[in-house]
Amino acid sequence: MADYILSEDLKEAVQVAEITKRPLLLKGEPGTGKTLLASYLAETKKLPFYRWHIKSTSLAKEGLYFYDAVSRLNDSRFPEEEAMHRVRDVKNYIRLGALGEAFSQNEKAVVLIDEIDKADIEFPNDLLLELDKMEFFIPETKEHIIAKERPIVIITSNNEKELPDAFLRRCIFHYIEFPKREAMKEIIKAHYPSIETEFMEKALAMFYSIRRIESLRKKPSTSELLDWIQVLLVSGETLDSSKIPFAGSLFKSEEDYRVHLN
Repeated sequence: MADYILSEDLKEAVQVAEITKRPLLLKGEPGTGKTLLASYLAETKKLPFYRWHIKSTSLAKEGLYFYDAVSRLNDSRFPEEEAMHRVRDVKNYIRLGALGEAFSQNEKAVVLIDEIDKADIEFPNDLLLELDKMEFFIPETKEHIIAKERPIVIITSNNEKELPDAFLRRCIFHYIEFPKREAMKEIIKAHYPSIETEFMEKALAMFYSIRRIESLRKKPSTSELLDWIQVLLVSGETLDSSKIPFAGSLFKSEEDYRVHLN
């Protein structure tokens, strides 16, 4: 991921998390690179990478392991010797989650717990013990799994709900600020090395003027800017102050699109 730009502040936060061996909790606007950091670290450090995308129905236990009772029940319907042999061993139906996989490795790994704020309010507290001790127990198989190497844990949040204080105390916190203009130039050049300076300046001027509109429901993010620039470059569209070409790349709601038209 040579096109990922790691700021000095973020680099320092990663260093602190590694030294203290605590999870790094990242907040910031969508599209500021919170999720990409984990894969960037895994790639640059050449470490295994495990991603756990959190949903509203997610349970903390699922990040450790899952007992696939449905598959076991289905297999039990077949009388073949191979199927019955498989059914008798419950280990065949234990599926490790992202944390479980990382704990089982003989080497350090990177784990991404993505959008933790989407889960139930008790979800972060349910993770505390495992994140502190880096071990867990599987009662179905009587296995006690202890991490040989403490993984680098990256946790992202879009601030949809507040996280418990007890959980926050156990994390290293970093807020990723939306890139200033000069930093954004670096990001654009990393993705489009041959982009013309004049064209980039015009695109950035239009982009930041849009973000200054107070009534916008959702301000366009870095990822949307990059998509928009790609469309402009491929289409050969020129930029002037009279209109915003391919506005659907930047505006993601009907209300915002109407603001643009007016």
